[in-house]
Amino acid sequence: MAVVDSYRMERHDAASRRAVDTLACTPNTPSMARGACPSFSAPMVTGDGLLVRLRPVTPGLTIAQFRALAEATARHGNGLIEITARGNLQLRGMTTDSMAGLAADIDRAGIVPESGVTIEVPPLSGLDPLEIADSRDMVMRLRREIAALDPKPVLAPKLTIIIDGGGRLTLDAMLADIRLRATKADSSSTVWNLAIGGTAQTAKVLASLPAEQSIPAVIELLKALAHLGPTARGRDLDTASLRTRFPSMQDGAPGTAGQHVSPIGIHHLGDKNLVLGLRPSFGQIHARDILNFLDIAEAAGANEIRTAPDHALLVLGLADGAARDIQLAAGKHGFRTRAADPSNHIDVCSGAGACASAFYATKLVAADVLDLASELLDGSLTVHLSGCRKGCAHPGKAALTFVGAPTGYGIVVNGSASSEPVAYIGKQELKSVLARMSRLVRNNKGAGESTEECLTRLGADAVVTALRQG
Repeated sequence: MAVVDSYRMERHDAASRRAVDTLACTPNTPSMARGACPSFSAPMVTGDGLLVRLRPVTPGLTIAQFRALAEATARHGNGLIEITARGNLQLRGMTTDSMAGLAADIDRAGIVPESGVTIEVPPLSGLDPLEIADSRDMVMRLRREIAALDPKPVLAPKLTIIIDGGGRLTLDAMLADIRLRATKADSSSTVWNLAIGGTAQTAKVLASLPAEQSIPAVIELLKALAHLGPTARGRDLDTASLRTRFPSMQDGAPGTAGQHVSPIGIHHLGDKNLVLGLRPSFGQIHARDILNFLDIAEAAGANEIRTAPDHALLVLGLADGAARDIQLAAGKHGFRTRAADPSNHIDVCSGAGACASAFYATKLVAADVLDLASELLDGSLTVHLSGCRKGCAHPGKAALTFVGAPTGYGIVVNGSASSEPVAYIGKQELKSVLARMSRLVRNNKGAGESTEECLTRLGADAVVTALRQG
């Protein structure tokens, strides 16, 4: 088998890609740029029509609202609904003519899309007794301060602020430009760690602050980003100069992240309150399946639906026995119901046919991964199937990524879809490569060692060697 260690022949022009990635929204103009604000006013052009990304201003939707959302997607689009890695809703298959009807139906349902700077909080914020502080209160205060700014800062379209008060389902693994993360200073007081760029573990921590100083500090960071220009991100800020700019700040501890808890499964919140976490198969489900499921869930007592990171959907209002019954029913309506389900560890974009940029049918390849490479899916790592180099389904690094290209696949180890692949394989060689990768792990994994630990120990060279053994 021919393995090409350089992937330059398949790479898009880097300058052109950067230009596309930094396009801002143009009202009423469909865009083909990933992350270019595919809102109701500027939907994104894809292979199956126009795509709209929706993040409601409320933490969740009532059953009636979610039903109206699904019906509108079926009426004005192709009925496909996606939950993104960050917990956003995506509605697919709209046309230029159908957009006005979709917007009207969403408005009639009382669903208000969030606008302005993206501020994300844990999906169980306000419900989880384990959370350290109320993220929602901090968000309201921050939005008031941003609204009061004059002049308004011009910021990067994809700039994200995370305010994480802790709890079961934190946002530690998500990338953010600015992050406030609550921590206990002592038994009676809470401070917020302020950090820029990266995840909770990789972000550069600037300081630990009381709540009353945290919001003004974030405002100062937004002003600094606006001063750098409309494409500036948190990683572009100068940590050293910021620490001198805010002398009242205490030096922060290095970034840390808690143990990841999957949103999939039943989460007990105390006082007989619980949440049922589900995941649409590969993050996508059809409106008819959602509607059938909502009827069953509502009859069992469900009253609210929230979305969550890791392409998850949370059902609230169920009693314990009902939750287990609905969990069983969900499996018959297009949902994965177990955190240990191997498919939960494959991140899949829409793929060819649904996306104009994709070079292969990602969901068909996902089925091959499940069938031929089970050793890779022990839950310790993510296999990312990206139809192109944009990496929409998994923007950050993954242990193993298969990137689509005109004549095959690039294989990236411990990188993102835009990283330089360690090897290139032809389209007809994928199944044999998956089997070979699974065999590599099976034959080399030590006692008690996870797949991720095994591949990390072996290194990228071992992967390339395994590919050459065809």
